[in-house]
Amino acid sequence: EGMALPQRILFPPEEICMDWQQRQRPGAGLCNLGSTCYINVILQCLTYTPPLANYLLSRDHSQLCHRQGFCMMCIMEAHVRKVLRSSANVIWPRAVVRDLKFIGEEFEPDMAGDAYEFLRCALEAMQRACLSGSSDVDISSQTTTIIHQIFGGFLKSRVTCLRCQAVSDSYKAFLHVLLDIKAPSSLTKALENFVTPKNLDGKYCLKCSKCEKKVTASKRVTVHHVPKVFTVCLERAADHTGRKISKIVEYPEYLDLRPYMSDTAGEPLLYSLYALVVHSGDTCLDGHFFCYTKASNGQWYKMDDESVDNCGIHAVLRQQAYLLFYAR
Repeated sequence: EGMALPQRILFPPEEICMDWQQRQRPGAGLCNLGSTCYINVILQCLTYTPPLANYLLSRDHSQLCHRQGFCMMCIMEAHVRKVLRSSANVIWPRAVVRDLKFIGEEFEPDMAGDAYEFLRCALEAMQRACLSGSSDVDISSQTTTIIHQIFGGFLKSRVTCLRCQAVSDSYKAFLHVLLDIKAPSSLTKALENFVTPKNLDGKYCLKCSKCEKKVTASKRVTVHHVPKVFTVCLERAADHTGRKISKIVEYPEYLDLRPYMSDTAGEPLLYSLYALVVHSGDTCLDGHFFCYTKASNGQWYKMDDESVDNCGIHAVLRQQAYLLFYAR
């Protein structure tokens, strides 16, 4: 409805396996190569994303890849294989750091970076790698890559003219959602806030196609199609100065996305937490990143650069979370 159908499917969704195909103890820790903790946490969270790891371990991508030079999918495939398949306790993620500028222009070796920015750029670089060699792919077909099939969903934006009640809908693909936590004290409250209608007035007035003039309108954003993996950033930057919102925001082990959908009727859409990133530090501009991930053996581990330590779910749910990863 209102969304163009893809002309071709670049990766068949039925081939995505959400459960680990092999169960084993966790893999290696990652050496910090100089202010690279923000990279390490994202690499670990992606490594323990079951559908992505299953695909990368199959080597399906590299067997068909003809890219010359940098390819983020090939780099991730080699990295995940090394972490999960080698007997080493610590891995040096040199290939990722070497090619940082191709992942995102803002990243430089030996300079601290932000984990959310790195996640965003890493997913986009993987998406570009999946589209390489597929020229003139229409916009809708671009959302059928393995990356979009795993992390991608659609948001629906409904704008209602408050003068004549005319409604217009638009749709936008997403790979992650950024949530405001200035007021909300929990993930569910932040999601409620996200889907609550907001008034567009003053300088945000829109031109209504029916009234043919600028009017006050109401805008409501909802999740229209859910992703297989729902990735959330709790926005901890209070403003542009780097001041940080350090409060604890509660998040559940199991999350139902149904209440935040365009269509709230129907079965619950249950997700299970499998990874999260924590930022420790007084401001957003300094500090340290570490993460918690659930390995294929079903156990949780705290991963802090080189160290990988077993922990319980209670410790996992008590963190000052920055990024949350939920699998359907």
